[in-house]
Amino acid sequence: MPIVTVQQGPRTVELERDLVRRITDAFVDAYQISAETVQVWIHETPADSWGAAGQLTADKK
Repeated sequence: MPIVTVQQGPRTVELERDLVRRITDAFVDAYQISAETVQVWIHETPADSWGAAGQLTADKK
């Protein structure tokens, strides 16, 4: 059973639904498995709780 973990900043539920569907479809196609076996976990992190290149994401413009 594939488990895919996505770590990201907050997105709309509509975008997350589309992402989960696309990831599931990719695994179904690549591994020739049923969609029921694919799990996608989304972990959202607020922009003030992560950074890149020495700067909080919340501070980037």
